[in-house]
Amino acid sequence: MSTIGRKLMQVWTGFGTRYLPFADAATPELPLSRLLRLSLFQITVGMAVTLLVGTLNRVMIVELGVPATIVAVMVALPLLFAPFRALIGFKSDNHQSALGWRRVPYIWKGTLLQFGGFAMMPFALLVLSGGGESGHLPPWIGQLGAAIAFLLVGAGMHTVQTVGLALATDLAEPEARPKVVGLMYVMLLVGTIVSAFFFGWILVDFTPGRLIQVIQGAALTTMILNVIALWKQESRFPRRGAQRRDDDPSFLEAWRHFVGSGDQVVRRLLTIGLGTAAFTMEDVLLEPYGGEVLGMAVGETTRLTATLALGGLFGFGLASRVLSRGMDPFRMACYGALVGIPAFVLVIIAAPLNSPLVFAAGVALIGFGGGLFGHGTLTATMNMAPPNQAGLALGAWGAVQATAAGLGMALGGILRDVVQALVNDHPLTHWISVPATGYVVVYVIELGLLFATLAAMVPLIGRTLRRAPA
Repeated sequence: MSTIGRKLMQVWTGFGTRYLPFADAATPELPLSRLLRLSLFQITVGMAVTLLVGTLNRVMIVELGVPATIVAVMVALPLLFAPFRALIGFKSDNHQSALGWRRVPYIWKGTLLQFGGFAMMPFALLVLSGGGESGHLPPWIGQLGAAIAFLLVGAGMHTVQTVGLALATDLAEPEARPKVVGLMYVMLLVGTIVSAFFFGWILVDFTPGRLIQVIQGAALTTMILNVIALWKQESRFPRRGAQRRDDDPSFLEAWRHFVGSGDQVVRRLLTIGLGTAAFTMEDVLLEPYGGEVLGMAVGETTRLTATLALGGLFGFGLASRVLSRGMDPFRMACYGALVGIPAFVLVIIAAPLNSPLVFAAGVALIGFGGGLFGHGTLTATMNMAPPNQAGLALGAWGAVQATAAGLGMALGGILRDVVQALVNDHPLTHWISVPATGYVVVYVIELGLLFATLAAMVPLIGRTLRRAPA
């Protein structure tokens, strides 16, 4: 490395140590420079989330004219792979390889899936919209192509994130693992913010050709950053991975042990699901809401994703500081749900006020509350994981969270279309037939889910136990 390169790395790591949440997770065995390089896989996941949940759903609904129901289902398809995250984490824990790698093969396969999905996605979307010569093709061709592309990206994204977090856990000392995982999620938000601003800038003047360039550029960037992140991170132990041992537990045995470990594991997972659905049901609707109801441009609504991520970043930072002083993680998660209540009220009243500023404030608060909630449940999961099951616990947390998010987003889009159709066609409700009606109904349902989350979480406060070192 050149002298200039070394100085730049020293500046970057020095900045990170002072200002990044969880930066104190660095140790002499695992310096911050190596942690930040490993965290590049989270940058690519954040970029994929921005494209799928932020930019593409707005472009498909407004610019390409695809019905919101189809868009919601397409955006939710990647999350169908989420229930397998616990299985993926378990498999990578026990992967048998003559090379002695456990995590690297799974991360590489996930990267290839992401790349393939992004490579075919822009053309599938153009066929789905019926533009140009594709208007002569049967509709199912575009729908099938888009579904395959979204599924490939989803499978790769969940594989990379689950196994990448497990690799980070392997590299860290037991007492530093929760902070290391927290740093990984902060970098996920950083990737979301940076890519949201970049996509918003490059798509100010939208054309189908530019959309193709953006998505295929994301495919290439994913491949490059993930290879850099993996380079010389995992040590090889051929004896460890050459063959399976008879005493290795099966996935079902490990899962039964995890669920039966006490401390209300099922209630914790249910709470994570309810709260995640409450904070993500509107994800597929925020940008269309800004464009259709408030008249915001593509670049402006894409920057809403950055606003949401910035709020989440501040939430993670505050939660990190407070939880490090011994606060109960479930109490922090409750505070996050409480913040979400006024956030959705602001989003709802932005329509009658016709105020993009009020809308943006509500979006920022949604991100802030979601950050508090996510950090609280993540910390509780790590603290209460049984010995030698941190990877499975992370997989279960991610599986429930991502599944709830996918179902919530799909249900949000479907409810919006159904409600809007009912108020438009029924004579008794025609008087409330305005573009905001379907969106507002979804936001009110999310308020109800937040209250249900609080009711389910209150009994968990004070029950967090520190995980014994493996």
